[in-house]
Amino acid sequence: MAAVIDYYVSLNSPWTHLGARRIEAIAARHGATLRIFPVDFRNVIFPASGGVPVPQRSPQRQAYRLAELRRWRTHLDIPIELSPTHAPFDEALAAQCVIATRELTGERQAVALAHRILKALWEEDDNPGDREVLARLITDVGLQPAALIGEADREEWVRQRREDSEAALARGVFGAPTYAIDDELFWGQDRLEFVDRALGYLAAG
Repeated sequence: MAAVIDYYVSLNSPWTHLGARRIEAIAARHGATLRIFPVDFRNVIFPASGGVPVPQRSPQRQAYRLAELRRWRTHLDIPIELSPTHAPFDEALAAQCVIATRELTGERQAVALAHRILKALWEEDDNPGDREVLARLITDVGLQPAALIGEADREEWVRQRREDSEAALARGVFGAPTYAIDDELFWGQDRLEFVDRALGYLAAG
């Protein structure tokens, strides 16, 4: 039976973006399913787990975060904007589009959409919170923007995101990205080597 990686993301997270190509490659190499959850860190997970949004962190923590982003940008050769114009954007509608895609179309397309949104924010300095921009990003991954945005506006997906967020919190998730394999959590794109190893151990039986 194929392994499943539960993939907890924020669509505002540069760390999720920095790990995007690698988690897709790791999942493909092991034949694993990547099941994405764009959960609500700001309103659900952070208040209950001690997390603090970036603008509210101390100057020392904000400075170190930028230093780490520079290091990882160079190390991975991903040309991210360190201070994108539109971050953080209101990611609720974009997240609901990803969730609706996950539930109605499939995991692969949902992951593709989430990663396209992250690339627009962090590499292209675009605003996925703008409906016209979001529609273009949806089109870029081969989905129908009017239908998907109309679907994502439904209360069902607002509720599903909150339920996903509460379930993530109960599971122990506190930051993005988090990769979960069975009962083991791996927080941060710098833990992807351990995700790769865990999948290898599963395959070896």
